[in-house]
Amino acid sequence: MIDVATLVEQAREGRPRAVARLITLVENAAPQLREAMAALAPYTGRAYTVGLTGSPGVGKSTSTSALVSAYRRLGKRVGVLAVDPSSPFSGGALLGDRVRMQDHATDPEVFIRSMATRGHLGGLSWAAPQALRVLDAAGCEVILVETVGVGQSEVEIAGQADTAVVLLAPGMGDGIQAAKAGILEIGDVFVVNKADRDGADATARELNHMLGLGEAREAGDWRPPIVKTVAARGEGVDEVVEALEKHRAWLEEHGELAARRRRRAAAEIEAIALVELRSRIGDLRGDRHLAALADRVAEGALDPYRAADELVAGLTES
Repeated sequence: MIDVATLVEQAREGRPRAVARLITLVENAAPQLREAMAALAPYTGRAYTVGLTGSPGVGKSTSTSALVSAYRRLGKRVGVLAVDPSSPFSGGALLGDRVRMQDHATDPEVFIRSMATRGHLGGLSWAAPQALRVLDAAGCEVILVETVGVGQSEVEIAGQADTAVVLLAPGMGDGIQAAKAGILEIGDVFVVNKADRDGADATARELNHMLGLGEAREAGDWRPPIVKTVAARGEGVDEVVEALEKHRAWLEEHGELAARRRRRAAAEIEAIALVELRSRIGDLRGDRHLAALADRVAEGALDPYRAADELVAGLTES
């Protein structure tokens, strides 16, 4: 038996084992998950969430580690949620992010957790929103979320973070590729990492040009800054933190921080409700009503939209 109340109390005290066990409850969708989320809810809403995304190989893990160091110098307690691709064989995560964050392994004020996507598209794990709540309630002032890396559709981090950081590197593709990936729309701060390589200035100029194309910003709107870094040596990381703090101040000043968090909560509620509905529909697959509807649709006596309406009406009545 899992004593949820004790786990929550220990997590609030910053005990890493309790935080880890709560996140495991989230990942496994354990029966105690609802009780845990209810107990944690009063302690959430304080952490500042920063999402880091970009193509594989741009230095996301190294940049995340450098940002942890920068925030620790500021005395902040930091949580890291590193989402790894799932193995097609074992279903687990490679945990490659932890390999690059060994510098923080013994720091009690840093909590690092790798999570497998478990087949979920969008660059994040389906359990990420609840895992963020656990870290928030555990007293993390800043939470860094590192995605598996965007391709041309995996931009879900924009909806899960207060500020989205997009990393690029010289030689990783032109501005057209960046536009195709959708990252020009999701980025609040752009970072050109590995700036000691040839082509870094050209990459920054091209990115600036792409950001300016079709720009329809009004006075006072946020314009994403472009920061050049060499994360492996810690160069430019303080400038990234400065850009993040400026964006946070802008969000608070314009009421956008609260608006983003409301949208995030709405999406989370919708996702949980859809999972519940799918579960109920799954329970009905052997039900005569669903079978009868399927027969009528197959015979052409009923269209699938009306059949779905009847099915949903039956679910809500039950």
